[in-house]
Amino acid sequence: MTSNEPPLYERDRAAWHEYLAEGNARQARKRVGADALIRNDRGEVLLVDPSYKPDWDLPGGMVEHNEPPRQAAERELREELGLELSLGPMLVVDWVAPHGPWDDSLMFVFDGGILDARQIRPLRAADPEIRAFRFYSLTHAATILRPYVWRRLEQALAAVADGTARYLHTL
Repeated sequence: MTSNEPPLYERDRAAWHEYLAEGNARQARKRVGADALIRNDRGEVLLVDPSYKPDWDLPGGMVEHNEPPRQAAERELREELGLELSLGPMLVVDWVAPHGPWDDSLMFVFDGGILDARQIRPLRAADPEIRAFRFYSLTHAATILRPYVWRRLEQALAAVADGTARYLHTL
């Protein structure tokens, strides 16, 4: 190729498309989840009790095919709690190693901000996937969350405090 020749993808778009399609078919696909860190004016955090797992969790859920993670978290909040919220910045991305029957995954946490009483009052468990929801103190949250979810929550709070997003690596 001479320096005046356009790159391959500009010369032969069909070949470039075929190359990308082949790579897309062979490369790993990641499971992705998206949660929200939501607080009240007392510094408590909103947690949910999912019906499909034995422990409490951050509100959010799994990203659907070709859905952006922030949109997924907003959709899950709407579907599960009836909460219309525009989420703020990404606070944490956590790579979770394969475990049990699950392949590895990427878990995002976005800033849901601080809700006031007017925003909290209409919350409801709007989906059978959610048995209950509640704002908990950090002390109590540490006792009901899985250790790696607690670590994700702690790091999300630290990211809010200093404005620096975190990358975690959960084994």
